[in-house]
Amino acid sequence: MGTLFERKDYNYFKDDTNLSEINFLDNELYSKFRKKFKIEPSLTRKLVSFQANKTQLAYRWYKFKEAFSFPLITHLLNTYNVSNGKVLDPFAGSGTTLFAASSLGLDADGIEILPIGHQIILARLCLEREFTEGDFRRLKTWIDEKPWKNGDVKNTLNTLKITDGAYPSETHKYIEQYLGTLQKENSRLRIVLRFALLCILEAISYTRKDGQYLRWDSRSGRRSGKSSFFKKEIINFNDAICNKIREILDDGKIIRSDRITEKGNIYLSIGSCLDILPRLSNQIYDAIITSPPYCNRYDYTRTYALELALLGIEQDEMIQLRQEMLSCTVENRAKDLISINSDWKFPIAIVENHDLLQLIISFLEEKKSEGKLNNNGIPKMVRGYFLEMACVLYECYRIMKENGFMFMVNDNVRYAGVNVSVDMILSDIAEKLGFIIDKILVLPGEKGNSSQQMGIHGRSGLRKCIYVWRKN
Repeated sequence: MGTLFERKDYNYFKDDTNLSEINFLDNELYSKFRKKFKIEPSLTRKLVSFQANKTQLAYRWYKFKEAFSFPLITHLLNTYNVSNGKVLDPFAGSGTTLFAASSLGLDADGIEILPIGHQIILARLCLEREFTEGDFRRLKTWIDEKPWKNGDVKNTLNTLKITDGAYPSETHKYIEQYLGTLQKENSRLRIVLRFALLCILEAISYTRKDGQYLRWDSRSGRRSGKSSFFKKEIINFNDAICNKIREILDDGKIIRSDRITEKGNIYLSIGSCLDILPRLSNQIYDAIITSPPYCNRYDYTRTYALELALLGIEQDEMIQLRQEMLSCTVENRAKDLISINSDWKFPIAIVENHDLLQLIISFLEEKKSEGKLNNNGIPKMVRGYFLEMACVLYECYRIMKENGFMFMVNDNVRYAGVNVSVDMILSDIAEKLGFIIDKILVLPGEKGNSSQQMGIHGRSGLRKCIYVWRKN
């Protein structure tokens, strides 16, 4: 299989008894799943990430970096012969699964908690299925006439602590005039014009999305990290919004002309999948395709703070949203899962009795007590992540039809020098819930870890995988 599958000996932790035990249990789990691993040369990082969407009509409008690509979804559905029925994505994001499945004639349901995801999906559905010729003509006048420049109505731009001072003063003024002017249009145009603005916020701001936070250009007067940071260009508002409206207009006309192709229905549920999944009926989905938040500390309420502020989310609402999302940040508090669904005692017990996972959590707690963790919330986050994911998997198994497939894109992670084999731990939990582990498709090459981790513990490559599970 090559060096990708060689097990690490953690020699730099030779004095840590727990590390040798973790390594032993990790090897034991690897022996169990060894034959399931398959390096898939066609699954490039470009295909599995947002990168492949940059040239796709409609998918290219908004840079949702956490998305996977349209070609990946069609590849999986075609490869595993999912040609009819209904598909679910419980972490729908920007809706890639929904629109890709729909384009193949499948009905698709999505669940998404982030408001920016709702807006992306809503705007595209509006353009594909509701926009009229008159709406397209009116959209063009916004490019030609720029009615916001002399707008006499302003909508005050909502500001969060993290977004205060995010735009040059002239840009801030134009945003407020633009928001006020679009209120004069019909509901369909308001949806699309607001979406166009959401698409350009990063480009016209002093900020850049950078992993788990917003990075600030030094011209903003706010520092981001220890070193100065300068974006290549902060784009002029009028140029940016006209170019984006033009792109949406051009793509929109093409996808609208494709109405003769029979597409599946799309339905979006707004909220947390932990709340919504238990309300769904048994055995209704032929396939589930998703990419949940990774166990990597990324806080999407910070990453997408500009968008949340524009959509009117207040500071306390943002904090509440962060807590309701799947536990993947160090600020997440433990959820009372049994109060959501008493049936979850079973998946919770699987996690609480998982030897490898519990040993990893104990090790992280030990490093916390020694002051060797860069954030003391990491053990709590890792525990919460797997508990909540086990409950999600329990529900996914229940609502899938027999012989249905579940596909999941996820990354392994590393903390305090210990690799957390998310792929094998989740597959082991899934198997205990009843899934057949068909394959664990591995992307060629390995993902690196942070420079801080490498400086202390040495470099250790991490697998990025697509899990292929089947309901027995």
